[in-house]
Amino acid sequence: MSDPHPKQGTKPLSWLRWLIYSVGGSGVLAFGAAFMPASWIVWTTDQLGVEPFPETPVAFYLARHLSLMYGGVGITLIYVGWHLERFRDLVGLIAFGVIGLGILQGLIDLQSGLPSWWTGIESLSTILGGMIFYWLHLNCGDE
Repeated sequence: MSDPHPKQGTKPLSWLRWLIYSVGGSGVLAFGAAFMPASWIVWTTDQLGVEPFPETPVAFYLARHLSLMYGGVGITLIYVGWHLERFRDLVGLIAFGVIGLGILQGLIDLQSGLPSWWTGIESLSTILGGMIFYWLHLNCGDE
C-alpha cells in the first residue's frame, strides 16, 4: 500500500509554493487599486457593466481599504511561501479559510444583487482555489 503523503522527490510542494506565490503576488497588485485615481475606479466599474460606482467618500474609502487588505494578505502569503517548511501547518488552515471566504463571497454577492457571472467567477474560483490549496497541502508531505 502506498503512502498517501509522499515524503521526498515529489512535485506538490513546489506546486504549493508556486500557488502561494501566485495568489500572494496577485494580492500585492491590489495596492495599485488603493492609490489609483477615483476616475479609474469609476471607469473600471462602468467597463464591467455593473451598477455605476457610487461616487461618495465612504464608497471610495471601502474600495481603497479593501484593496489595502488584499495587498496585505498578498504580502503575508508570499512570506508564508518563502518560509513554507516553517508554516506548513498554517497552510491547511489558510486553505479552509479560503474555502469559507469563497462561500461567504457567494452569499454576499447574491445579497448584493451582483450579476450571476460575477458571483460564479468570484466565489467558485475562490472555493476551487482553496480546495487545490488543501489538496496540495495534504499531498506534499514533509519534504
